[in-house]
Amino acid sequence: MQSAVTSDSQAIDAPKQGLPVTIITGFLGSGKTTLLNHILSNQQGLKTAVLVNEFGEIGIDNELIVSTDENMVELNNGCICCTINNDLVDAVYKVLERRENIDYLVVETTGLADPLPVAMTFLSSELRDLTRLDSIVTIVDAANYSLDLFNSQAAHSQIAYGDVIILNKADLVNEANLDLLEVKIRDVKEGARILRTTNSQVSLPLILSVGLFESDKYFDSEEAHTHEHHDHHHHDDHDHSECDHDHHDHHDHHHHEHHHDHSHHLENDGFTSISFESDKPFSIRKFQYFLDNQLPETVFRGKGIMWFDESPQRHIFHLCGKRFTLDDDEWKSEKKNQLVLIGQNLDHGKLYEQLEHCICPPSVNRGEGFGK
Repeated sequence: MQSAVTSDSQAIDAPKQGLPVTIITGFLGSGKTTLLNHILSNQQGLKTAVLVNEFGEIGIDNELIVSTDENMVELNNGCICCTINNDLVDAVYKVLERRENIDYLVVETTGLADPLPVAMTFLSSELRDLTRLDSIVTIVDAANYSLDLFNSQAAHSQIAYGDVIILNKADLVNEANLDLLEVKIRDVKEGARILRTTNSQVSLPLILSVGLFESDKYFDSEEAHTHEHHDHHHHDDHDHSECDHDHHDHHDHHHHEHHHDHSHHLENDGFTSISFESDKPFSIRKFQYFLDNQLPETVFRGKGIMWFDESPQRHIFHLCGKRFTLDDDEWKSEKKNQLVLIGQNLDHGKLYEQLEHCICPPSVNRGEGFGK
């Protein structure tokens, strides 16, 4: 049992969040290699490490290569590609020990692999504090996906554990067959978040969370981006009966739509991002209800800094597909809720309304001199 008392310096040094990890799984020929190349060559100032079993399979763009040794290739955009020689954990440590910080880790599983053992490696005690499993992305070859494959245990696992399922080579299959395939996928995984792609050309912010934001700085500096102010709304007409405390001081809050540098990668396929801000806390139970029952299947990514009425902590929220994490952190600035969701054909008005319904007015003694 660790002592709860830590020295200040220890607490400050402890990493609040580990390196985010995406596991890419899918059968041979489904387009994993094309996707890995796409990730390696399209990073904008982000340094990604890709772990693969064989370099040869990827065929990295020679113009990008700076140096190569027997199990690591370094690219001029700061990304690296490493082979998993003996052991996945060793390969991860090799990446973590590099002098330059890596922002993101992508791991490719072999064609027939069930992603679960790979995922469990990142949840094991060795890597749990150093990494954060962000998402499992499954690539399905729409053109060659015979329905018998659904009887294969590996195919079943890849779909069942996938947070986002990429239906690749969609240009080679007619609409009716794509629809049938989606139905089959949803039989295995109800409510699956499915992206149709050609040549694995998926918008990276939809599968890797770091592409969404440069960092938490995005939230902390108001000057860094422009806002479009929406009309102020009064929320007195909401039923707050679930919040078991008195209501005080209804301040109007407003939300902003942020203009991201990354948004132009998204707009062409009906992808939009919605930003929501509030200077009131959310009710955990209402937010959980929103995530479980109201969040549309076409929301693929989410990130936020969350303030819940029931907790003094600052919570970092990440969502990829159906998987979400809420990590505890400390407040160093004024408490507020800031949430960004990215998805396809979203009904912004309805989402704002549902998120506003998650708000609880602050309790009497919370944040107003409490603990002074």
